[in-house]
Amino acid sequence: MTPTRREILAALVGVPAMLACRGKVAARSYDGEIVGGDVALGHKLRTGELLGRPVVRRERVGTAILGGGISGLSTAWALARAGDLDFKVYELEPEAGGTARSGENAVSRYPWGAHYIPVPISPNPALVALLDEVGAIASRDADGNPVWAEEVLCGDPEERLFYKGQWHEGLFPRAGASTADFAELHRFEAGTRHLATLRDSAGRRAFALPLRLSSPDFRDLDAISMQAYLERNGFTSERLRWFVEYGCRDDFGSSLPETSAWAGLHYYAARLAGEEDDDAPAPFLTWPEGNGRVVARLARASVGRLVTRALVFDAAPHAAGVTIRYLDAARDEVVAVEAADAVFALPKLVASRVVAPYREKPPAFLSAFSYVPWLVANLTLRDRPREHASGFMLCWDNVLFDSRSLGYVVATHQGFRDRGATVFTYYLPFAGEDPGKAREKLFGATHAELAAAVMADLSRAHRDLPDLVTRLDIYRWGHAMARPAPGFVWGEARQKAAEPVGRLRFAHTDLAGLPLFEEAQDVGVRAAEAILRSRGARFSPLT
Repeated sequence: MTPTRREILAALVGVPAMLACRGKVAARSYDGEIVGGDVALGHKLRTGELLGRPVVRRERVGTAILGGGISGLSTAWALARAGDLDFKVYELEPEAGGTARSGENAVSRYPWGAHYIPVPISPNPALVALLDEVGAIASRDADGNPVWAEEVLCGDPEERLFYKGQWHEGLFPRAGASTADFAELHRFEAGTRHLATLRDSAGRRAFALPLRLSSPDFRDLDAISMQAYLERNGFTSERLRWFVEYGCRDDFGSSLPETSAWAGLHYYAARLAGEEDDDAPAPFLTWPEGNGRVVARLARASVGRLVTRALVFDAAPHAAGVTIRYLDAARDEVVAVEAADAVFALPKLVASRVVAPYREKPPAFLSAFSYVPWLVANLTLRDRPREHASGFMLCWDNVLFDSRSLGYVVATHQGFRDRGATVFTYYLPFAGEDPGKAREKLFGATHAELAAAVMADLSRAHRDLPDLVTRLDIYRWGHAMARPAPGFVWGEARQKAAEPVGRLRFAHTDLAGLPLFEEAQDVGVRAAEAILRSRGARFSPLT
């Protein structure tokens, strides 16, 4: 039975159907479109039809990089820094960037996905070098540590929560909280501060970014869910549980039962310095277009070497290198590439269809990878919504307590523009759902239905929003994030998935189990350095 429009709205954002379909929200249509993500082209991998098509052109390249997300671009960036320019990046979409992609209109630049990077706490020379190139470092202190540029540090006010009909500062629902609620919050925060101080006998942090710098001594936490961790430790406050689950949804798109306790605690502990005199979390670096600013810098290394609208459907390692075949979608021609080395910077979900040995016998470890769909919407406003006189002011990050979404970030916040036209970027992860069914729901809805769902959610906090939105565009991410389920982060499947097949190496954020920028860059740079070492090249390593 086909769901009604009311049922679609309620299912998407979790608001009551009558509320979702009342008044202006239900009646109004919005200019805009569903952008990005050529689903039909990507789904050509499913049938295997391309494998039988004849090759029209042949090419040679030193390194073939399959995928132009952060990992693939980071591989190219690291090769270029070492002086190796014999590479090409093959990207399915018309532009590179993956889930860090961004857009722009007459009002502002804005993100289509990832929108911040925490200031590095663990030693991370590659990330610091990249952030320096982006202009995020203003100077160095006497010890050589970065002094971060004020204009890229997230400006105040940073975050607020819409709770019980009013905006409140911060993300913990403090209004009406009991003494017991606050006691549990303080106990949880004290616990994460303690975890941040822990070191093993080799001096490694219990929780670090990137993950490979973390100590394995604490991996037992990966065997249980974040929900089980809270229960074991007597955390019963519903407010605290919401607060912790928000962190899981924010970083991973997953609920408490779906998140490894190690991953859930990593969200907090890895962003603390772990020093007695410094227990504040690492500040965020952000730009109007989010991590699209960093994508633009990384992509400079691939100018003239980026092949877009290229659907890679075959990667066959052999003794002399790797043979790649891709569909040039613009010409509808199959191209074969002979590469000395190749980097598979695509999600593992397509590996069983693309990597030749995996097609013949799919490895069992591939079934351990699960990907969460997301909806991202950019709302262009002719003016700011009216704020409740007693509520907290508009922030960079604006979260709704009673919502399945993460709320929205304000693109013009970093430009210190506090009035006039702006862009709200709204995020909805499909946490707590079967990913396949969630994808069907997301891709089965029309622009009008998705736009109405977004507006129904946000209009609870901004009743005048329907009169202010001049355009509403939507990006559907079918496989946005690899979910760090219990047992996955430190499990055998993830370890095996990272092993190269001949001269085909793997580099994607899903190999860390933590869908974070730091992980994506790290695996990309390490893939490049492994190739350089195999060739006996001289270079200054960043990892």
